[in-house]
Amino acid sequence: MVPATFQSVIVPTFDEFAPGNQEPGQHQGRSHWLIFQGGRILISEGEGHTRLPFLEDLSSLGFEVQRAHYLGLADGTPCRTVEVPTDVPAPEAWTFEGIRSLFGRISDGFFAVAARALEVLEWDRTHRFCGSCGTATTFKAGERARECPSCGHLSYPRISPAVIVAVVKGDKLLLARARRFPPGFYSVLAGYVEPGETLEECVAREVREETGIEVKNLRYFASQPWPFPHSLMVAFTAEHAGGEIKIDESELLDAGWYAADALPSLPDPITVARRLINWFTARTREGAQG
Repeated sequence: MVPATFQSVIVPTFDEFAPGNQEPGQHQGRSHWLIFQGGRILISEGEGHTRLPFLEDLSSLGFEVQRAHYLGLADGTPCRTVEVPTDVPAPEAWTFEGIRSLFGRISDGFFAVAARALEVLEWDRTHRFCGSCGTATTFKAGERARECPSCGHLSYPRISPAVIVAVVKGDKLLLARARRFPPGFYSVLAGYVEPGETLEECVAREVREETGIEVKNLRYFASQPWPFPHSLMVAFTAEHAGGEIKIDESELLDAGWYAADALPSLPDPITVARRLINWFTARTREGAQG
């Protein structure tokens, strides 16, 4: 039986988060718990605040835990993540919510910790057996890795690098509408890095393949973990070097050059895609003032 109420705490910013794979000795006291049901996290909201469970252990909740991991310290307090079965009901006044639905309501720091938790749980769930010989794997002491007791193969959490780029042509930004996007929604171009390819080569290839445009003057901008399910977005800015827009219709529905004062519906502010677009609008505004 899940209790109606239990101890919780307003989610910290996690700005002072110190990641770790190993428990910090014998811990006495409560921990922040990131409890996931698939890709949804258990939270409670009230009086304008988001809350997480803050408990010594999960015994009071009666949850069956499928997998559990230590994540690190937030302001000296341990953070832990667990996954529970999909048929487990949330306690009264609590809900399981998708991380994407929390955009605008959580800090960048909390998103980064939640991303870490999701990716660790995904890795644990998908590497229970050796990809080389099929033997059930075990956790390797001292590392975030699963080890095959038969052939010794090691499986670390998977990270899939992807590039995302803001391409500028004068006072216009290249935006595109992918087939998977909701109606009216546009973003900058992105794509996964292929084996043997540099990040810069990937930027040039993706822009060329999707829009027929050539780019120059690539500059690194930022990076962001993207746990859907295990990507790392590496962001660049670039300039138009030639070519006219001719979209790959298997990937895109539309693409075009947009002025800063005439932008369509855009990604959430927490995303690196939106940060790139905000960079463009700020750059345009500063140019106009100058």
